[in-house]
Amino acid sequence: MEKYEKLLNEAYKNVKQVDSSSGRFEIPKIEGHFEGKKTILTNFSQIVSYIRRKPEHFQKFILKELAVSGQREGDRLVLNMKVSSEKINQKIEQYVKEFVLCKECGKPDTELVKEDRLMFVRCLACGAKHSVRGKI
Repeated sequence: MEKYEKLLNEAYKNVKQVDSSSGRFEIPKIEGHFEGKKTILTNFSQIVSYIRRKPEHFQKFILKELAVSGQREGDRLVLNMKVSSEKINQKIEQYVKEFVLCKECGKPDTELVKEDRLMFVRCLACGAKHSVRGKI
């Protein structure tokens, strides 16, 4: 019995913790400013860490969806065109709906997993798995 509990405790240490608080998942609104014809998104890194996705994946989605070129400079994302914050926030919400939130339980406790050539969102809360588009 003692050995079983030791193994069980060891297993619990290796399992990813899921945030069980019922607080609403609130995506921070984009912050930024215009510099000439460019749009500077100053809290890009903050949003990336909040949604727990790779910055490259999120950046690629934003640039493609807004049909604009741009690059990261430190914690900021620079878009080579003036884009309204309202439009950018819509695209962020679209990304979260498609690549972050679980379609079964609605929780943000998910991870992107690539199996063979397919990309899946796997929920750490309920165990559901659903496919998403692999190419952005």
